[in-house]
Amino acid sequence: MIPANLERAVYGMYATHALHVADRHGVFEHLARHSGDSAGKIAAALAVDEDTVERLLLVLSSFGVVDADGGRYALAAGVRPYVDREDPRYLMGFVGHLIGDTADQFGRLSGYLRAGKAETDRDTPAPFEAIYRDDESVGRFLNAMWGLSHHVSGELAALADLGDSRRLIDVGGASGPFSVAALHAFPRLRSTVFDLPQVGPHLAARATEHKLGDRLDFAAGDFFRDPLPAGDCFAFGYILSDWDDETCAALLRKAHEACLPGGRVLIMERLFDDDRGGPLATAVMNLSMHVETEGRHRTAAEYLELLRHAGFVDGTVRRSSGDKHLITGRRAGSGAGR
Repeated sequence: MIPANLERAVYGMYATHALHVADRHGVFEHLARHSGDSAGKIAAALAVDEDTVERLLLVLSSFGVVDADGGRYALAAGVRPYVDREDPRYLMGFVGHLIGDTADQFGRLSGYLRAGKAETDRDTPAPFEAIYRDDESVGRFLNAMWGLSHHVSGELAALADLGDSRRLIDVGGASGPFSVAALHAFPRLRSTVFDLPQVGPHLAARATEHKLGDRLDFAAGDFFRDPLPAGDCFAFGYILSDWDDETCAALLRKAHEACLPGGRVLIMERLFDDDRGGPLATAVMNLSMHVETEGRHRTAAEYLELLRHAGFVDGTVRRSSGDKHLITGRRAGSGAGR
């Protein structure tokens, strides 16, 4: 008998694809509202093939995503928020990104092992060129990031305690998952998302959707070439894990230069345990960063050291109930008129 952990690792690719196909064809949406239906009823309601939907459900049942009881299917306990499109914790956009954008890139790992990443990727496009190749790809990526980030962002904003901040600069803030959560939590706050021009229309749509008016605005730019707007709070959410230490240090120094005295920087990332033995999601995404970007995931101590070298003081770590945590630093001095 294959050990259970190895068995799940071997067959995990089938579960990921089953999740993606079931989501695309409305299976989870149906089960969220019609729990306990048979495969036949699900197939008839969705106009899909009964044999195929039953096989998908049996895989998902074996992985604990779906409960199967006498040929009737229901979402397993705790799963619904992450597969229900109406819930802010909906995760299937990220699964779509894994299937549509990430999976094909893993073929390069053999080259990395033989010759290293730099040599293998020498003639490949820079990170994000493929993701930002057209509006459809941009939208798919931004929706994936929203699904990963928005729900936990409310908790992270509370942990950051932004009541004394007035101008948040959300660096690489995408369609604004953190900015939206922070603006709802702190009515006196205003936020500027600084990102590539292709992101602007998607952010505007989120601002309208969440009725934020001019409290959420957009500044187009490239954080490698352009200065950051001035503010008293700078957020880097799932940004620094895209880049190597040297690049992260340069970005944090830019934030330090643009930050008002007494202001803060917020790093929001998955964190490795101190011994780098986990958690699972961090270890997996650390490998994903190797093929998708030029970055890696780090321990809390490594981020605190990056902040110190950039000139920030009073580094602290605050952990959320999810897998995205908060590391903060402060620019020395006292802010005037904040």
